Amino acid sequence: MDLLTAIQSNLLSPAILFFVLGVFAAVSKSDLKFPEALYSTLTIYLLTAIGFKGGVAVHQAGISAVWLPALAAMLLGALIPLWTYPVLRKAGKFSVADAGAIAAHYGSVSAVTYIAATNFLKSIHQPYESYASAFLAVMESPAIIVGVMLGKGALGGKLSLGDAGLRHALRDAVLGKGVLLLVGSLIIGALSGPAGMTMVEGFFVTPFQGVLALFLLEMGMVAGRRLADLKKAGLFLVLFGITAPLLHGTIGVLLGTWVGLSTGGCTLLGVLAASASYIAAPAAVRLSLPEANPTYSLTGALAITFPFNITFGVPLFFEISKHLHS
Repeated sequence: MDLLTAIQSNLLSPAILFFVLGVFAAVSKSDLKFPEALYSTLTIYLLTAIGFKGGVAVHQAGISAVWLPALAAMLLGALIPLWTYPVLRKAGKFSVADAGAIAAHYGSVSAVTYIAATNFLKSIHQPYESYASAFLAVMESPAIIVGVMLGKGALGGKLSLGDAGLRHALRDAVLGKGVLLLVGSLIIGALSGPAGMTMVEGFFVTPFQGVLALFLLEMGMVAGRRLADLKKAGLFLVLFGITAPLLHGTIGVLLGTWVGLSTGGCTLLGVLAASASYIAAPAAVRLSLPEANPTYSLTGALAITFPFNITFGVPLFFEISKHLHS
C-alpha cells in the first residue's frame, strides 16, 4: 500500500501532469510546439541551477563527505555500459554500433529524471543529501566514453585513438554543453558557497519548478512523437527499456546503502543509475557513431525508460531504499 500511495503522489505532481499533457498534445496532433530556442534556454537554466545548488551543498558538506559516494557513482556510470552491451548484442541482436550507442545512453544519466526524484522526495518530506547532484555531474561522461568505445569495436581490437569519431566522443563527454554546465556551475557553487546562493536564489530557486513544468511539457511532446517508433524498435527494446532501469536502479540503491547514503540519497543514486540520457549522450553518439540508428537509443530512452522512471521508478526505488534502511 505504501508503494501505491507513493506512485499516486508522484503521478499527481504538477511536473508529471505537465508531462502527460505534452504526451496528449503529441498523440492528438495538436499544433502546440516549443521554439527550439526556448527548449535550449530551459535546458541551460535547469542544468545550471542543478549544478550550482549541488556545488553549494558540496561546499557545506565538505569533500570528505562527498568523495566516496561520488566515486561510487562514477564507477557505476562507467560499468553499466559494460554489461548492457553484451545483452544488447547477444539477446537483442543489435549491431556493434547500435549496441554501443544504446549502452552509452543507458549508462549516462537524465537530469530531468533526477529533478523529478528530488521533487518526489520533497513532496513526502523525505530528506536527502543536497550534494547528490554531484553524482549527476560525474556519471555523465564515463558512460558515454565507454559506450562509444564499445560501439567502435573496442572488444574486437579495432579501436584507434586516432579515430575522429572517438576524439569527438571524448571531447563531447568532457566539454559538451550538458557536462560543461553541470560541472562548471557545480564548481562555481562550491567556490561561492551559501553567500553566492543568497545572491542568485531569486533566479535559481524560486522559478525552478515553473521552468521544470514547461520543460516536462516539451519532453511529453517529444516522447509522444516517439511512440510511433516503438514498432520499429521491437519488443526486445521495450522490455529492455523497463527491465534495465529496474536492475540498474536497484544496484544504485544497494551501492548507495553501502557507501552510507541516507534513504533519500540512495533513492537518488538509484534513480540516476536507472535513468537514460537524452541530452548529452545523443549529441556525442551522433558524431561518434554515425552508423548507429538513433531511433533505437532515443526511443528507448525517451519513449520507454523516461516515462517509466518518472511515474513508477522513482517511488519504487524509494520503497526499496526505505526497506533497506528499516
